[in-house]
Amino acid sequence: MRRLALSLSLVTLPVSGVTQEATRTADTPAAASAAAATPLSAGAAAIKGHVMFLASDAMRGREAGSAEFDIAAQYVASQFFAAGLKPGGDAAAGARSYLQQVPLVAYKPAGKGTMSIAHAGGTPQPLVHGVDYVPSADPRAKETAVTAPVVFVGYGIVAPAYGRDDYRGVDVRGKIVAFVSGSPAKMTGEERAWLGSATTKARFAAERGAIGTITLQTPRAENQRAFAQLVEASTHTRMTWANPDGTGNVEAGSIPNLATLSVAGAAKLFAGARTPWAKVARAADKPDAVFVAEQLPATLAAATQTSFAPARSSNVVGVLPGSDPVLSKEVVVLSAHLDHVGVSGKGTDTIHNGALDNAIGIASLIEEAKRFQKEGAPKRTIVFLAVTAEEKGLIGSDYFANHPTMPLQSIVADVNLDMPILTYRFEDMVAFGGDRSTLGPIIRRVVEGAGFALSPDPMPDEGIFVRSDHFRFVQKGVPSVFLWPGQKGPGKAAVEHFMSTNYHKPGDDLSQPIEWEQGVRFVDVNYRIAREIADSVARPVWNKGDYFGTLFKGPMAE
Repeated sequence: MRRLALSLSLVTLPVSGVTQEATRTADTPAAASAAAATPLSAGAAAIKGHVMFLASDAMRGREAGSAEFDIAAQYVASQFFAAGLKPGGDAAAGARSYLQQVPLVAYKPAGKGTMSIAHAGGTPQPLVHGVDYVPSADPRAKETAVTAPVVFVGYGIVAPAYGRDDYRGVDVRGKIVAFVSGSPAKMTGEERAWLGSATTKARFAAERGAIGTITLQTPRAENQRAFAQLVEASTHTRMTWANPDGTGNVEAGSIPNLATLSVAGAAKLFAGARTPWAKVARAADKPDAVFVAEQLPATLAAATQTSFAPARSSNVVGVLPGSDPVLSKEVVVLSAHLDHVGVSGKGTDTIHNGALDNAIGIASLIEEAKRFQKEGAPKRTIVFLAVTAEEKGLIGSDYFANHPTMPLQSIVADVNLDMPILTYRFEDMVAFGGDRSTLGPIIRRVVEGAGFALSPDPMPDEGIFVRSDHFRFVQKGVPSVFLWPGQKGPGKAAVEHFMSTNYHKPGDDLSQPIEWEQGVRFVDVNYRIAREIADSVARPVWNKGDYFGTLFKGPMAE
């Protein structure tokens, strides 16, 4: 699963080449003895077998762009073939492959850039890199230079459902907008996470004619993460999918996020402003701050440089054609990400194996394909999609959503499998986003019919609905859901332990007390949900008035 900090999802460059390092034995002798005493069912053994390969040290964390990821992708392709799926990837010479090639580009700031402020037509005063500002890399260009007046727009959010328009009363055409980080606490966690990202805020600014954005660090934000940490993090490499000219993909009409200003840098920007920075900073420390937008008496000049390094990876696409002459033209996507975060850190164990995140999700996807093949094709076509570069920012799923290997309008739903934590016997399930569309009643019916409770989001402030691959389908208007084992009984403690101890750490390996038989239960419920969606007469639609369904113009219920 992708980390929560959407606008600061910084990663290291992929490591190429297959290592000769010997793999460690994940299971202890005691665990092996216990397993021998209690043999696994065939389904549990199959799940464990997939994870043993995908999360082995030989795969070195399956980082997107690495040779090891390519091996993992070939493994998944072979499993799709064995399950009877047809290849649904790229077509060449009249034949399709199971692989969809995803061109990638790694990018980061090249140098410190320059930034200066001129007040009321005065002499420009340079800001100090690492003290006043840290530049942002621009995935679209090697060099970016912008000089324009600055308008402060509070959080920089437009949310009519909450009666909020932070641009009210100001004209930002041809100007740079400055906004504080974060979003109001009164919004739901999912909507707050979406609206609070720098990418979403840049979209609002671009729609109103601005030519660049800067983020203002608040005292609360600097207390949570020192500005020096942002400066260090800015030197790390980010990744996106590449355009034909080698630059990184951005939304059409978007504008560059030029830099982040520290509290000290923001104070310099606000010199002579109608509202002093000290007042803005105090307001920003409140959970539901309200700001008054205003033109600042400042012109900002920013120049940044970005370096690029090409890379490549692939999604794996398998297709089970539907059985109904009409409904088979519609597609239900079952997705899971294949990549993890690779190798990093110090110490004796530097490999981030990604057993639960997300080798077990891929294992579940493979076993669902086998179940569908065994029990017969449903009415709608099923596409099994193992995507790359989720950990880099949902990149593989974004590439597929923008370059689908079947007509985009044929995709009616996505069911996503990401990081099911299966170290306990789960008693309930959670469907992130299930209550937003007509997928919800189907999920409830299946989950309760299987003997589980369907629980509400146990971590609403985490905004999990916007953090995994299904959200790229949501952005195309497709009703989507992300399924997890719930946190009743032993679940809460198990999830908290994993998130604090093993999430995105080398400890997410096969030494964890994974309960493989729980994987069988998880696969069974996911299979039943997917089959009912694929067999239903009615196409899934968003609930009327749903925030994301409305925002992305998806099909709505009457």
